[in-house]
Amino acid sequence: MNGYLNESNFLMVEEGFTTRDLLENLLGELCQESEQQAFFVADLGDIVKKHLRFLKALPRVKPYFPVKCNGSEGVIRLLAELGAGFACANKAEITRVQGIGVPADRIFYSSPCKQVAHIRYAAAHGVRLMSFDNEVELSKVARSHPRARMLLGITADSIPSAHPSMTFGTTFKSCRHLLETAKEQAVEVVGISFHLGSRGLEPQALAQAVATAQLVFDMGTELGHHMHLLDIGGGFPGTEDARAPLEEIAAGINSALDLYFPEGSGVDIVARPGRYYVTSAFTLAVSITALEEIPMEQPGSDGRCDSRMCPLCPRAPLSPLPAP
Repeated sequence: MNGYLNESNFLMVEEGFTTRDLLENLLGELCQESEQQAFFVADLGDIVKKHLRFLKALPRVKPYFPVKCNGSEGVIRLLAELGAGFACANKAEITRVQGIGVPADRIFYSSPCKQVAHIRYAAAHGVRLMSFDNEVELSKVARSHPRARMLLGITADSIPSAHPSMTFGTTFKSCRHLLETAKEQAVEVVGISFHLGSRGLEPQALAQAVATAQLVFDMGTELGHHMHLLDIGGGFPGTEDARAPLEEIAAGINSALDLYFPEGSGVDIVARPGRYYVTSAFTLAVSITALEEIPMEQPGSDGRCDSRMCPLCPRAPLSPLPAP
């Protein structure tokens, strides 16, 4: 143990004792209080199992947990204890992670759009790994953090990732220009970063993304950059009812890595699994103040609500507004 965890971060229970059992005990105590507030119960053991499963499925990939996904101190301390890195989006997240003792070399300032003050804060606190996808970010880093180690973010513009909300990353056509500009401004580029999203982790999309990254690696090496780090992003499923289980997705990733970045190539691989770690570990308990019974159709029906009676049903007729 590295000392990130202490007894105040968790409650030990006997084997076979479930989250539901714990909730029932807690609710029994809380019912005696005059005010009842909603709260989460986190199964840290589930996070440990997820971590071991990830390492087994993707043995070459080091996880960096996105703090914006869940900034609970218990989660951060546990993942720090397990040896994970952390992807931070701003100064506050860097402060939170370093506040529990995580060293700067396990922190990735992953936001492609950074405030100058936050870049300077990262520089002052030893955080060097960052990402960029345009000349403006390069200029900010060149002025404020000359010792930064940058990952060039590429978009899946030619990859069928089915992720229309993905707006960050540069196109393949712009990569050479940005790598040349980085060289001119003495900014060290050490690798490539991409993020396909949860709907893009399919074998064809993954293989094409890794292949594109390999081409940009060669481009950077040709221009004099020491390219040795590949970030394959996040989007890993957090529940068992996902379209594809982790192991199926991992098989596609491993196959692509073996083809384009084989062992012995000198390239380290990282990923940013977020909800993968915490979705199934957290249970929300809320206090129900009142219930309304919605009338149903006559016995023997298909169980759907009566649209004439149910105000929540989209088939219900709109009520006329009251007369002024």
